[in-house]
Amino acid sequence: MAAQKLLLLPGDGIGVEVLAEVRRIVAFIEQKGILSFEIDEDLVGGAAYDAHGVAITDAAMAKAKAADCILFGAVGGPKWDGVEYDQRPEAGLLRLRKELELFANLRPAICYPALADASALKRELVDGLDIVIVRELTGGVYFGSPKEITDLGNGQQRAVDTQVYETYEIERIAKVAFELARVRSGRVTSAEKRNVMKSGLLWNQVVTRTHGQGYEDVKLDHMLADALGMQLVRAPKQFDVIVTDNLFGDILSDVASMLTGSLGMLPSASLGAEDKTTGKRKALYEPVHGSAPDIAGKGLANPIAMIASLAMALKYSLGKPELADLLDKAIARTLDDGYRTGDIWTDGMSKVGTSEMGSAVLKKFETLVSA
Repeated sequence: MAAQKLLLLPGDGIGVEVLAEVRRIVAFIEQKGILSFEIDEDLVGGAAYDAHGVAITDAAMAKAKAADCILFGAVGGPKWDGVEYDQRPEAGLLRLRKELELFANLRPAICYPALADASALKRELVDGLDIVIVRELTGGVYFGSPKEITDLGNGQQRAVDTQVYETYEIERIAKVAFELARVRSGRVTSAEKRNVMKSGLLWNQVVTRTHGQGYEDVKLDHMLADALGMQLVRAPKQFDVIVTDNLFGDILSDVASMLTGSLGMLPSASLGAEDKTTGKRKALYEPVHGSAPDIAGKGLANPIAMIASLAMALKYSLGKPELADLLDKAIARTLDDGYRTGDIWTDGMSKVGTSEMGSAVLKKFETLVSA
């Protein structure tokens, strides 16, 4: 059995704690002889800055480029607020996305039945919710140039961020959304701001044209991004696959997180283009939540988003979709049994910490795998 090259980048804050729970599941998978792993680890974010003066080193980038997939924790925190802009902790993640060309970010928002009452919305609006936001990840305003602050004199400054998209960037993310919709319910909603942004107008035109080039079996709707945000909190189950740009994808996926009960519940996959020879994609998997410095080191973090990110890795990078399904079932059954970390706790449930939640999911997973 060829070993899968797995790079762990815990990062900062609770990233270290939640990734520790994934290590235990990976160890079980290897112990059962299902997969063999060649595991490496390195620093990213604030931890890398403290050690090396940069958010990620060239050596860590080389490991990332050689890996079959990367499991990433979280980066950032107020400790590094004064760090120069280009070396802030988040710059490590942006460099990974850019240099690995991880252009397609898949962010599922699933409301487990056991958590419907933990959502910010009424149960009937979210019970059974299962949507995916497909976010373009390597273009747009986060990477556009110029990006600068200019001193105008007399105490005035001008800040500029540039929103840039080219046709090929929109085409390839639209294709990911259409292909994903084909294995779901066959519906895509494209979101932009074509009424006030030229990049939104181009986005709308290219997505429409791409849809007509072999994806007519998928139903395509267009919606302005602000209207879509409103609809997400009014009637979220009307959506299936949402495709949008880097900035709106960032915002809308955080809105979607509150439909599920907590940011601690949302995994994500960042995928590159398929290699024409091997068929593999560069890939990074991470929870949507941040480093949560206020609870870091206290054993309070919810590890489910990180564990669900491993499930996505099993599905998209490690060739074990059936094992991914079992891990997702283990999460659902753990929640059915009433286990809750503080972010999703309600009266009558069993409040547990990070390691206890990880142990509960692992125990369910072991039972399912051995059945």
